[in-house]
Amino acid sequence: MVREATLGNLDPVAIAVFDIPLFVVASAVAAFGIKPAAVVSAGWTGVVAVGLAVYATITTEAGWGVLSMGAATAGSLIALFLVLLGRVPTEWIIRGPFAFRPAIPRSTAVTHVVSTFGQIVLFWGFFLAVIPLAITLLEHRWAVALPFPWFSAPVGVAVLVLASALGISSAVVMSTLGDGTPLPSVMPNHLVVAGPYRWIRNPMAAAGILQGAAVGVILQSWLVVAYAVAGSLVWNHVVRPLEEADLEERFGEEFRQYRDAVRCWVPRVSKIPRSRKR
Repeated sequence: MVREATLGNLDPVAIAVFDIPLFVVASAVAAFGIKPAAVVSAGWTGVVAVGLAVYATITTEAGWGVLSMGAATAGSLIALFLVLLGRVPTEWIIRGPFAFRPAIPRSTAVTHVVSTFGQIVLFWGFFLAVIPLAITLLEHRWAVALPFPWFSAPVGVAVLVLASALGISSAVVMSTLGDGTPLPSVMPNHLVVAGPYRWIRNPMAAAGILQGAAVGVILQSWLVVAYAVAGSLVWNHVVRPLEEADLEERFGEEFRQYRDAVRCWVPRVSKIPRSRKR
């Protein structure tokens, strides 16, 4: 039963012939800091994950094996970075087009609003439609779908509407008062603590996470919900520290007072100094 769910009709002995030396042994050697072994282990894990994904998509077998190998690949890549660099280079995600850059100050508020809504259409269309639909199709193709209660779709729609309203209102406040947009490469020139930003520091991120989970519930896809949860963990532990370091560097004491007064995720009534309100 477990073998069929993870390997389908593939011969486990044939796979073990390669898996034992290239993953098990290589991982053990990499644990002693041997860099080539870490490369071999991570590379082999990735090859198996991709191969299983192709096999499962064609045959509808071994879907759970794809998921387990995908998780193993992620872990192997983290281990590879730790062996090669001694750390996970999270700062790589804010390079190039995703680097933090303030918007051009001379741009008008209308320009920023129009640009912001263009970003919303692009990012929401990709992250809340294209990717979830692709995940849902693969989830059913790989035969790893799980049942949802009958009331899940209406609840998902309600959460999606409320989260979208939060995201849009936050984006409007950011683009009209911040002299910039939510996009990292066109960041606001002023610290915004008005509207939803008075209650939580990251209303747009919170909205995006809730939207992703709501779409998963609407589509009755636990993998889409997991995708939203994974995105929240990456954002909170990787993106947020980098973003807040940039805000502290640019706004100094103003941002530190705001950070101390307003929580990141859990709303609370905060008394923000009048001189800091925008």
